[in-house]
Amino acid sequence: MKNILTILALLSLGFSAQAGCGKTVTSEGTLKSYDAEKKTVVVTGADGKDATITLTPATTGADKAAALVGKPVKVVSEHNKAQSLAAKS
Repeated sequence: MKNILTILALLSLGFSAQAGCGKTVTSEGTLKSYDAEKKTVVVTGADGKDATITLTPATTGADKAAALVGKPVKVVSEHNKAQSLAAKS
């Protein structure tokens, strides 16, 4: 019985460690700057606040970041790491 409880406890801890928060943030505004060396973008929102977001190799649309500087964009990120970067239409 102890073995079964131990195995169940280990499995429940293992599953909870794999669960992410899943909270995504959408930043809409003007792309203020793009730093290719640091792989970051700065988005200025409608409220005037700047959000610095890191681009990753998995970020869709990251290759077009330099062309979007000064234009309206929409960035979806999780923990300040961008999932997608797109021109706002």
